[in-house]
Amino acid sequence: MTMSTSRRETDVEAWVHGLELDRSDVVDGARLARIGAALDAVERAERDLVDAVAAAHAGGDSWAAIGVVLGTSRQAAHRKYALAVDAPRRD
Repeated sequence: MTMSTSRRETDVEAWVHGLELDRSDVVDGARLARIGAALDAVERAERDLVDAVAAAHAGGDSWAAIGVVLGTSRQAAHRKYALAVDAPRRD
């Protein structure tokens, strides 16, 4: 089901009004809403990446193998993800 254009515009206007912005700073709320949606997608992707690294490590894959997939060293992969992998999730 798609949202009508007027409904989307109303939602965007409401979203923009909820931000701490001076109205003179906003030219097109839809473009700002797109930034917000992209940021949400990045945050979801980062959580998915941590979950994938955690699953790989829990399944027995080494930090060296994980580092190769991430395009980094074993040490860098461990440094970046070990605390997140071992910490309980707070969703």
